[in-house]
Amino acid sequence: MDLFEHATPASNAPEFTVSEISGAVKTMIEGEFGHVRIRGEVGRVSRPRSGHMYLDLKDDRSVISGIIWKGRADALPQLPEEGMEVVATGKLTTFPGQSKYQIIIEDIAPAGAGALMAMLEKRKALLQAEGLFEATHKQPLPFLPDIIGVVTSPSGAVIRDILHRLRDRFPRKVLVWPVAVQGAKCAAEVAAAIRGFNALTPGGALPRPDLLIVARGGGSLEDLWGFNEEIVARAAFDSNIPLISAVGHETDTTLIDFVSDRRAPTPTAAAEMAVPVRMDLFAALDNQGARISRAVTQGLGLRQQRVRDLARALPQSDALLQGPRQRLDYLGERLPAALNAAAAKKRVQLANAALRPAVLQRGIAEQRRRLDTLGARLDPALQRRVADAGAKLAGQRLIPPDLTRKRERLDDWLQRLSDRAARQQDQRRARLAQLDRVRETLGYKETLKRGYAVVRAVGAVVTTAQGVKDAAQVEIEFADGRVTV
Repeated sequence: MDLFEHATPASNAPEFTVSEISGAVKTMIEGEFGHVRIRGEVGRVSRPRSGHMYLDLKDDRSVISGIIWKGRADALPQLPEEGMEVVATGKLTTFPGQSKYQIIIEDIAPAGAGALMAMLEKRKALLQAEGLFEATHKQPLPFLPDIIGVVTSPSGAVIRDILHRLRDRFPRKVLVWPVAVQGAKCAAEVAAAIRGFNALTPGGALPRPDLLIVARGGGSLEDLWGFNEEIVARAAFDSNIPLISAVGHETDTTLIDFVSDRRAPTPTAAAEMAVPVRMDLFAALDNQGARISRAVTQGLGLRQQRVRDLARALPQSDALLQGPRQRLDYLGERLPAALNAAAAKKRVQLANAALRPAVLQRGIAEQRRRLDTLGARLDPALQRRVADAGAKLAGQRLIPPDLTRKRERLDDWLQRLSDRAARQQDQRRARLAQLDRVRETLGYKETLKRGYAVVRAVGAVVTTAQGVKDAAQVEIEFADGRVTV
């Protein structure tokens, strides 16, 4: 019986289960729309852990749900994003669990270059808002890198152009990381290559490059689309190695160009940016060497001339020594006479000194009298001191132990006073003996014993030759006696 056949009376209408109705609808929709192409704008997009992708296709009036199975989603050259205008190819079916129809998408692509450009501008605005294009994040390129890493296809003309240009300018070690430069695998492989180069250990068995070049030849927007993927742009931004992007020709622009540290219009230009020209460096070194030599020679010449000018301004060594030499000769001639005069002056001062025998004798006598006076006063003073201490002790009531202690202290004081008096007497006797020895040493009697004589005229000492000439009679005293002349 046909499902859609009209039943005559309501009471005779057939009854169907929900599953039967859902199955019939599914069969009819899949039979009528087995393969369709739908153009619309991508709405909500989600991709859970299962890997399947769920999205909506909509226009200004209607919405159709779509699903892309995991295996097909992984093979797409570019995944749909919200707001993109696309053309989806697949078949319509139903989902009985929710009583809705949907399209199983087998292929989906942007609806023309305009859709791709709109999606590119949207990504560009997003990355720019995050600051990935800021100049403050750009790293300077090394002047002469030892190792250059190149991310490109190993079989294309790009790598040959880069190697040839490096060999002409300044040969360097090159590490090539082969990647697909277009298609579905392009973005993932390029991002993995950039991260892989950064993960290498500097100086290891496979050393980390000092500079990276991401290169590809020219092509259409679809061919270069892998370098517009967000994963590639973020990998280039996160690179700690300075990176040059050389994707496409001069008029081609991709997102990696805005994120990289330097953009080259062509792969060959990237090689020129990477290294300087060796012959130019040799010429610059020769020029700098010549300039240094000229500067050194000129500097030495100027300093030598300065030294000669200063030497002419300085006086001659003989002229500097003439004055000191003449002064030395003059002082040398005056020295003997000055020594004789000084000796004579000292003799006169010694002869007229106050330490004469009579003065010394008076001093000794005075010290003796003072010593006798002090000695005579010492014994009565000690006796009075002892008497006073005894009276003081007698007038006090002492406890026997205290009395014994004070008696010991009294005996100690008496002994100390006696010792001190003895020491003072010894010191005065030693002083008196010393003064007596000085008297004997400085007296003229001791001088006469050394061969000198005293000349007197009329009882007075004569110290000059003129005084002897003027005297009618002189008396000469020697150590053993006197002679009258």
